[in-house]
Amino acid sequence: MSETPPENADFDAMTRDIAEVPAVEVIVTVAVNLMSAAAVKLGLSEEGEKYKDLDEARKLITALAGLLDASTTEISSFHAAPLRDGLKSLQLAFREASIVPDEPGHGPGEKYTGPVYG
Repeated sequence: MSETPPENADFDAMTRDIAEVPAVEVIVTVAVNLMSAAAVKLGLSEEGEKYKDLDEARKLITALAGLLDASTTEISSFHAAPLRDGLKSLQLAFREASIVPDEPGHGPGEKYTGPVYG
């Protein structure tokens, strides 16, 4: 008969692990995950159209823009600059993928970044 470990054992281990991770690393990891998910929802993955969902992409891009806007002063420009570049690329890809593009300043995340132009 095998003993089942307590359910909170994994949670305790995860808590210890996350306690050792610097905040900058957590922020960057979340940003990269948002970028990756947005790219898939924009149809930029290998299977393209299969996962394309512009409504979902808009939400992810806006969340990414908000995160970067709020954390820019907390993370160094070493980390922030490539994330901002990636965000801009996603915003431009969204504009290109849209049948009726948003007006400049009204696209996903542009309330945080300002208007994005090609």
